[in-house]
Amino acid sequence: MSAFNLQAVFFDLDGTLIDTAPDMYAALHTLGLEEQVEIPPFSTVRGYVSHGTSALIRLGFPDVDAPRFEHLRQRFLQIYAENLHLNTELFPGMMAVLAYLEHQGMPWGIVTNKPANLTDPLVRSLGLDTRAVSVVSGDTTDQRKPHPKPLLLACEQAGIAPAQCLYIGDASRDIEAGLAAGMQTLIALYGYIDNTQQPDAWGAHGVIHEPRDIVPWLQSYS
Repeated sequence: MSAFNLQAVFFDLDGTLIDTAPDMYAALHTLGLEEQVEIPPFSTVRGYVSHGTSALIRLGFPDVDAPRFEHLRQRFLQIYAENLHLNTELFPGMMAVLAYLEHQGMPWGIVTNKPANLTDPLVRSLGLDTRAVSVVSGDTTDQRKPHPKPLLLACEQAGIAPAQCLYIGDASRDIEAGLAAGMQTLIALYGYIDNTQQPDAWGAHGVIHEPRDIVPWLQSYS
């Protein structure tokens, strides 16, 4: 018998629910071509995707000054917004996980730091907008993860207490936000975690190596 009763699952977006790294890298590569700067290889860039746009620009253009940095950041966002869903898809096995949740009558949602002007069209293009009980973006509230406010809003929209919810993410701020909200937390080790990070120190309730690991983890608490 478990000590808690899970009733809903929420996912981070980039690096947890969907694999946006190919399109994010392509946008950074295009920007590098425009600026005649060589961008690090995909294997390096992938580990930075969950850190957001600013981290990607610092990685690709480490010596740029502050005024130029903002120009590059805005140009990157423009390029990416025009190419949101060329090679972005659900991670392998995730479609079956969502189908399982829906079959069980367990609502699921998305809580991301990605701004709504990018999140909403991407979620819609993947056909997830009508399936998710909640989609909370980085600018939906006045706080972003690691603050718990976005997760608390998602729980409120789902009508389920945070203690009965699971949050899955691939960054330390995801776990910090989930724990602060009083939720169960899982680390998606298949996500965008580079070798400088220490997920075993994040204090999550568990880890998964691929999306299909979510189902047996949920079943162990049913």
